[in-house]
Amino acid sequence: MSSIQSTYEERPAGATAAPAAAVPIPAPQAIGAPLLLLLAAAAGVSVASLYYSQPMLGLLGADMQASASTAGWVPTLTQLGYALGILLLAPLGDRYDRRRIILVKAVALVGVLLASGLAPGMGSLLAASLGVGLAATMAQDVVPAAATLAPAAQRGRMVGTVMTGLLLGILLSRVVSGLVAQLWGWRNMYLLAASAIAVLVVAVWRGLPHFAPTTQLGWLALMRSMWELWRQHAALRRAALAQGLLAVGFSAFWSTLAVMLHSQFQLGAAAAGALGLAGAAGALAAPLAGRMADRRGPELVTRAGAALAAAAFASMATAPWLGAQGQLLLIVAAAVVFDFGVQAVLVAHQTIVYGIAPEARSRLNALLFTGMFVGMASGAALGSWVLDHAGWLGVVALATVSALAALAVRCWPHAR
Repeated sequence: MSSIQSTYEERPAGATAAPAAAVPIPAPQAIGAPLLLLLAAAAGVSVASLYYSQPMLGLLGADMQASASTAGWVPTLTQLGYALGILLLAPLGDRYDRRRIILVKAVALVGVLLASGLAPGMGSLLAASLGVGLAATMAQDVVPAAATLAPAAQRGRMVGTVMTGLLLGILLSRVVSGLVAQLWGWRNMYLLAASAIAVLVVAVWRGLPHFAPTTQLGWLALMRSMWELWRQHAALRRAALAQGLLAVGFSAFWSTLAVMLHSQFQLGAAAAGALGLAGAAGALAAPLAGRMADRRGPELVTRAGAALAAAAFASMATAPWLGAQGQLLLIVAAAVVFDFGVQAVLVAHQTIVYGIAPEARSRLNALLFTGMFVGMASGAALGSWVLDHAGWLGVVALATVSALAALAVRCWPHAR
């Protein structure tokens, strides 16, 4: 397949949109089923690397003789690495061949996953976890690749298919890692993940076409242009703040769940991973939220989703009045509801942000997801600390307050 060339010509940071120089380009061809499947698999398998550790923290911490707060730094640094990678590396997709970037990140991801599985101590595991987050940002290169390759008339459907692969990667990662860690140990989960990415490297090398750069701006100029976008658009700052606050509670819950289930219910990593099936609600939320945002506007979806998440988190405070079985059922039900709410808000925020400056969607997306994953990293760190000092009800309170804060951000009067 031929390289894809953009007609967009970069303008100086802070300048108003100017007509792009006309560049004759071939019309994109419909993505065939094998290529679409490859893109969906690449998005899902790469983003799954961010979540393998969460159901395994109980086993990992015991094996490494680390406290819950120390073990909690594994997902914290993974999420922080992802946030840094989105901010600092994702914009390079506009400057270089995206196929090459995806291959380089995939090879790096194989290396850091192997390093995680073979880590002799917590220090090396934490360093590798930061690297996992940085390299896993290849998922943020795959989705724009699908948008670039797809004809305009089919872009929504094809990007939606790739996003489904990404959401399934998040969903199945916790289930698979919990089961594998329970049966064969947490180290083997990392080695299995590295093997899966290695297979993906070969498939991408053989099946993904090249992409022509869309700008000649250097890295520093790209960073400056992102700062100008952040400074000029209050809607972008508002979306990133609200999504980041929701991510605090979301990450605090999932980062501490395995430790809590192990200590209070004597359940292993497999049970914690199985609870990740509640994430199926997120996959359902994406198309529903998109349609609602089209009909009723994205602002309503952000408020409804944040309110749902806050109510679901708060409901878990009633757990002490229930028996063990009732508490587990409550946790599952709450996870379904808050995951639905968080994903609905994300889709609505993407609708808002992508409408700000269509010619800069990659950088706008990077800024939105940076805010989200800073929240994820903060939630993982705060959740582990709160669990150590205030128990599970403290984690529930943290998640509830963060969701209410996100709702307040969306409800606060603002200039339109």
